[in-house]
Amino acid sequence: MARRRKGRDIHGVLLLDKPVGWSSNQAVQKVRWLFQARKAGHTGTLDPFATGMLPICLGEASKTAAFMLDAGKTYEASARLGEATSTGDIEGEVIRRAAVEIPDTERIEQVMAQFTGVIEQVPPMYSALKHQGRPLYELAREGKEVERAPRPVTIHRLELLAWEAPDLRFRVRCSKGTYIRVLAEDLAAALGTCAHLRALRRTEVEPFGAADMVSLDRLTAMCESGAADDCLLPPDAGLADWPVVTLDATAAARFSHGNPVPASDAAPGPVRVYSAAGALLGLGEVTAGNLLKPRRIMNLAV
Repeated sequence: MARRRKGRDIHGVLLLDKPVGWSSNQAVQKVRWLFQARKAGHTGTLDPFATGMLPICLGEASKTAAFMLDAGKTYEASARLGEATSTGDIEGEVIRRAAVEIPDTERIEQVMAQFTGVIEQVPPMYSALKHQGRPLYELAREGKEVERAPRPVTIHRLELLAWEAPDLRFRVRCSKGTYIRVLAEDLAAALGTCAHLRALRRTEVEPFGAADMVSLDRLTAMCESGAADDCLLPPDAGLADWPVVTLDATAAARFSHGNPVPASDAAPGPVRVYSAAGALLGLGEVTAGNLLKPRRIMNLAV
């Protein structure tokens, strides 16, 4: 018989303002310890040197994490022009220096306009993508480089925040899979030089805004006062754009046991499923034949 992991059955989404120097996994484990939660996970990594929004799913909220990976994100970044590093950020060694002909802001904005919409990026070697079963960053640390195919990403908005040579600050709203390090390098190349990221902060992960973020220091203080649970958003908060289907008692019981049920009034597609009493039962998929099929069943105390 498998041993049950110790901890509280606590369910919800925490929007952690990850501090600099912490890996995403370290942040998750710290939050899990603070809440004494049985289970915790995140919806997308931030590099240790980066700060900002890291949605952490506790308990049954972890069942929504896979559906949140496609969310758009907003970042604020600072790039140092004239220096390239091995990693594309401050964690690497300087491998190239180039002159910086100080352009005016109009020229920078003209170049930025070329990087909006659907663009292609070559993933960096220092990334978690795998080549023949091994993460690229492992190969990079061995001094190896392999060919990477360009990948399409979408830059919804790219705006200049400040230009104080040689540092360029910008804000970008982008699709999943966008490497801001690569964007900074490509922008610099279009300006006739090279660059690396000095700072990176994630301010939004759709549908969440910056106002709901909680710092680790504040969370620790709230845990000490017994108020930390007030920081948690509902388990399905990250899927706010999914329609809701409400089931009567009979259909709710069938759905909760993994059985499909009729859904005559719902449009085909993914849905959040609730009981008539307002309890979240899980996530489902409505078929073209108006059948609601379970995708994730929530085991929440009511």
